[in-house]
Parts: sequence; structure tokens; C-alpha cells
Amino acid sequence: MLCRLISRGRKNSLVLYIFIEKEDRPFDRFNILHMMETSQVHVIMSRMVVLATLMSTLLIYNMGSGVEGIGVNWGTLGDNLPPPAEVVALLKSKGFTAVRLFEPNAEILTALEGSGLNVVLGTLNQDLEKLANDPSFAAVWVNAHIVPHAKSVHFQYIGAGNEVIPGTLASFVLPAIKNLDAALKAVNIPIPVTAVVHASVLAASNPPSQCAFSAEAATAMAPIAAYLEAQKRPLLANLYTYYAYDPMNVPLDYAMLNSTGVVVRDGRLGYQNLLEAQVDALYSALEKVGAPSVEVVLAETGWPSAGRPGVATLELAETYNNNLVSLVSPRGAGTPKRPGKPIQTFIFALFNENKKPPGVEQNWGLFYPDTKPVYPFNVS
Repeated sequence: MLCRLISRGRKNSLVLYIFIEKEDRPFDRFNILHMMETSQVHVIMSRMVVLATLMSTLLIYNMGSGVEGIGVNWGTLGDNLPPPAEVVALLKSKGFTAVRLFEPNAEILTALEGSGLNVVLGTLNQDLEKLANDPSFAAVWVNAHIVPHAKSVHFQYIGAGNEVIPGTLASFVLPAIKNLDAALKAVNIPIPVTAVVHASVLAASNPPSQCAFSAEAATAMAPIAAYLEAQKRPLLANLYTYYAYDPMNVPLDYAMLNSTGVVVRDGRLGYQNLLEAQVDALYSALEKVGAPSVEVVLAETGWPSAGRPGVATLELAETYNNNLVSLVSPRGAGTPKRPGKPIQTFIFALFNENKKPPGVEQNWGLFYPDTKPVYPFNVS
């Protein structure tokens, strides 16, 4: 898609057009201003330059909005990880459509310029209080981390903090979202800002239809959900069947997303895998606080390949993540509660990271730091 600004002169008049050029339809003409007096030309032209710049920015974001597909969490807690440019090439070669970053990193963001990948960027939890209480700090954050890259990086979402609800930082999430919104609006960069939660915001998760936010989490979640509903934004959620798996009560096939029959019956709905039940539990909680239209994006899910004998194994990690790709693809088409729409999903994680605590935490990666796959995995 190409946006052109064209001026056409006539005697004592000017006609300005914006052309949207597409492959299948060469020109759609929108006559912006017609027959303006020449004395107004310079004013109009300067305004149109601003408009054209804004439209170009909007085109960047609109082309990526609503894109479903498989993304991955790009962590940096390792001292042997490949350089960012090499990582971007790896992501594209493997068919990923999006990447999630836990904090701003200028070198990584520069490497992502022109990549075509959707980017979800997080703020540090320790910055939440200042982002919430100081609009000027939010403006500095946006100008430092977003503005330099906004013309060539598609920032799909900004996540205000990560997994702080419930907790001492929970009350800062919504004010931080609003201050970041204002800072982005001031520089004409329309990036949706949202929250990132995990399963502990729920009082229970079974059956999904009975789930609600816990009393501790609801104080923060109810106004956040209302704001996201009003702004038509998704909620980012980190959901792991790995942590919910219990050999005494949860069948392994149900946690691994490969059960061949219904395991949990919830009224007229049947669940064959635990992940869909977790997502629908969150949808039920959102409905109960008056936010039925808020969609869930899986910001994190995955399975570790080592560190817990019999459970965190190469075989189970390979099975889970390959089943995950099939589940959230367009062929999978949603959950029992929300059928017909694929769930945008970010696998955790891209690399095994050796600066994390020993054991399971170091073994979530799809790739070793030398970019060799930990196990066979295919995004397509």
C-alpha cells in the first residue's frame, strides 16, 4: 500500500489529492480540498504535509493491527546470546510474525526496524510507580524508547508492567496506562497500551464459566477491564498449563493439548485441553466485571525442556509447543467460549538463558544461544 500526496494547479486554484495505491486497484482518489484560493495554498500545503505524515504513521500501525499468528518472547538474561541483527534474521527465517520484549532495548529495537515483525514492548515493573504518578516521566519514556523507532517498527502493544496484579504495584497499572496513552497521543503515535496479567488474578479456574477475579485482584482488574473495554483493547495474559499440571488431578494429555476427547464439561461447552479452559476462565472473569468484548492475547505460554525430571523434558516441550501452534492457528479458530477467532500467541521463550536461576528457568527456550533448535519445532 502506498500513500501519495499530490497537488494539481489550476488558474487561481489548487486541487489536492491523496492517492491510496494498491496492487489490485491502482488508484482510489480522495479529493481532500477542492478549488482553494491561491492565498491559502501555503497554509493548506503545510497542513497537508502534517496530515500525510500522520497518515503514513497510521498506515504502519493499521497494517499490523489485528494480525493473528505466532510470536515469541525475546528475553536477554544470558551472557552468550547472539547479536540482535542475527536474532531478527532467525525470527524471520522461522516464520514468526511477532516478538515480545520485556523492556526497552535500543540495540534490539534498532535491529527490528524494517523487519515487518509486530512488537509488543513492556515497561519495567520498577518504572510503574513513576509512570503512574508523573506524566512527564511517561513522556520521557515515550520519547526515549518509542519515537526514535516509530517510523520503521510496528509497535503492536505496550504492556504496562508484567504480572504485578495482585500485589503492591497493582494500583499503579491503570494510571500508568493512561499517562502512556497521553504521552503517545502528544506525539501522534497510536499504540494501544494495556496490562499483562497471569492466572493468579483468578479466584479459581474450573469450571471456566464460574471463574471470577479474586477479591485481591478485582480492585485493580475491574477498572482496568472497563478501560480496555471502552478503548477496544485486548488484555495480555501469561497462561501456563505447565504450572497448572497436577499428576493426581490433571491428565497429562489435557495439559499437553493433545487429549482426543472432552475432559472437562462446562454446561454445553466441552474442553479437550487445559489452555483453552484457562483462556475461557479469564473471559468469564472479564464478563463478570462488565468487559465482555475484551479479547485475550496469550503473551506467554510454553513448556520447559529440562530441570524437572519426568515433567520438564525435551519430548514434552516439543509436544506442547507444536500442539500449541496447531491450536492457535486459523485452523484452530478460537476457544469453546469464543469460537471463530484465532488467539494471537507468544511462546515463552526464544532462547535458553543462562543468567536465570538454575533448573527449569534456564530451559524454556526454543533455541540454544548458538541458534540451534532445542527440539524440532515448526511455526507454520
